[in-house]
Amino acid sequence: MRRLVYAASAAFILAGCATTTLPPVTSKDYAVESDERSLWVQAAEMERGFSKSGFLLGDEALERYLDGVAAKLVTPQMKGRVSFRIRVLKNPHLNAFALPNGALYLHTGILARMENEAQLATLLAHEMTHTTHRHSVNQFRNVKNKSAWLASSVVLTGGYGAILGALGAAAAVTGYSRELETEADMEGIKLVVAAGYDPKESLKIFEYLKKEIEEEKITEPFFFGSHPRIQERIENYEGQLKEKYAGMTGIVNRERFITAVREVILENARLDLKMGRFGIAQRGAEKYLSIRGNCARGRHLLGEVFRQRGEKEDEAKAVAEYLKAMELDPSFPDPHKCLGMIRMKKGEKEEAKKHFERYLALSPDAPDRGYVEEYMKAVR
Repeated sequence: MRRLVYAASAAFILAGCATTTLPPVTSKDYAVESDERSLWVQAAEMERGFSKSGFLLGDEALERYLDGVAAKLVTPQMKGRVSFRIRVLKNPHLNAFALPNGALYLHTGILARMENEAQLATLLAHEMTHTTHRHSVNQFRNVKNKSAWLASSVVLTGGYGAILGALGAAAAVTGYSRELETEADMEGIKLVVAAGYDPKESLKIFEYLKKEIEEEKITEPFFFGSHPRIQERIENYEGQLKEKYAGMTGIVNRERFITAVREVILENARLDLKMGRFGIAQRGAEKYLSIRGNCARGRHLLGEVFRQRGEKEDEAKAVAEYLKAMELDPSFPDPHKCLGMIRMKKGEKEEAKKHFERYLALSPDAPDRGYVEEYMKAVR
């Protein structure tokens, strides 16, 4: 990535005198410019970085569904000019971002918060507009100190940030200028309506995100986790609904959406729990259970939220959830280990030993077998 940044530097610096207002890819006089090609090279490198990183969710059925929704938003003028592909990143933060070469990334965090396909289409259309209207190159041509911007990608270190670099950081973290983000809102809702979706859902998704940010006191480093940026989206979509789309209805597709993303909700709740965001994790687990119905994995995860949070009466709640999980699926090992840990902590050695033994019997190749065997020694 570092060699890539230095190789691209000449193209960006020489582009300082180039126009910063480029026509969209749908225009008749569209042609890829030299500094834009450099951005595409960086975007392709970023794609390769994510594919090797372990950050991708890698759910092919889900990706086919997301690509299908994006395809509904593609106009005839876009075809042959840009090819969109949607990937999901295992990250509980509220975010989505597009690269100039047509790659779009959604965090599990934002996907798990949506309620229907019309809301998904709104987010995709917003991000697709960043690509079709060439916002990356427009933004970077406006950067006064291009050398400083290029250097910023070198100092971003560690996992996710190292892959993003400066190009990805602009798309995922800071977002674009207010003018470009407004254009993405305005042009995006046109795509949503043209595809037959209900534009009222476009506003609802951002109102919901704002409510969650405020209620959970969320502070996140990404664009869609920013209260001021979400408020801008709300104001823009409110204006569009009043001026152009008042009273209009359309496709919502809640059931189809929920079927496609159901397991993402559970996975994202696990990720929130790992971050110690107990309230958000609890809401995610409860949402999953409301959709999926009683199931062992959902009950177990809810039990884990209570056990790890450790507030008053949480231990009893955790035990109740583990017992429900065992009843729903006697072959599911995880609740036995967790219940064993609670019994061990309370000094109930026989009960703890029984659950640890059952865990290992149901999962003989468990990656944490060594730890559980140590627990068993402690309760002898």
